[in-house]
Amino acid sequence: MTQPASLITTEQLAAMLGAPDLRVYDCTTYNEPVPHGSDVPYIAVPGDKTFEAGHIPGADFLDLQGEFSDTSARPLFMMPDAARLETAFGRHGLDASKTVVLYSIGTMMWATRFWWMLRSLGVDAHVLDGGFDKWKAEGRPIETGTPKGYPATTFEAAPRAGFFVDKSTVMAGIGDPATVIVNALGPQFHRGLEPSRYGRSGRIPGSVNVPAATLVNPADKTLTTLADAEAKFAAQGITRDKTVVCYCGGGISATIDLFLLTQLGYDKLTLYDGSMGEWARDPALPIETD
Repeated sequence: MTQPASLITTEQLAAMLGAPDLRVYDCTTYNEPVPHGSDVPYIAVPGDKTFEAGHIPGADFLDLQGEFSDTSARPLFMMPDAARLETAFGRHGLDASKTVVLYSIGTMMWATRFWWMLRSLGVDAHVLDGGFDKWKAEGRPIETGTPKGYPATTFEAAPRAGFFVDKSTVMAGIGDPATVIVNALGPQFHRGLEPSRYGRSGRIPGSVNVPAATLVNPADKTLTTLADAEAKFAAQGITRDKTVVCYCGGGISATIDLFLLTQLGYDKLTLYDGSMGEWARDPALPIETD
């Protein structure tokens, strides 16, 4: 099974550098620990400093929490309205006519989050397999310094329905045989065996577990093969005839699951944007542990 076009290799991107319609974006964010007793799960720190230390030549930097999230919402990284995103993406020279390549450092989940957001707005972007880690390990060219940016453009969203759902939709899906709810967090958090930084330990009742970390090769940060991903999803009863609702802690790592499911041809996919950052804090919502 070959990886479809949404996933781009470092070799492919290297051959494209300098193309006039190419737009490359570093999407990195770091979740820093909070002081003991804090009521937030982490502090979202933009990866601008690591961008300045080294980035793919010509790339721009996107600050997910600062520019591309609803900063009025309690859970971090919540999807803002389309008008705000049109302004923000346009300011960074991104629109549907461009070849858009997204990457991040340490994990691909920041790039896949932007990929899912853009898909919901009608733009099909590419994600760099292995991200900047693989690019750097291969000795490919690197620039340093602050972003030079791209000429501003007019981003006109063409929203696609159903990419994001709220807690009421998730509640309605619990126990529905036509729906499967997928937790992308690690098994220890899924089973409620370790304290959760999001609030109550455990999972959304009835959800199955396909950790995003098991879909990535630890050696080079690339995604696993489609055959391996298909087997992992199938083992949890995830089939193409069901509506698949993915969640994690903050709506980020679950987009790795969504990326691979999309590549496999699943099309009844959605993201519970609030994820455990919302669910675990709401005592009115049911939770399940082993």
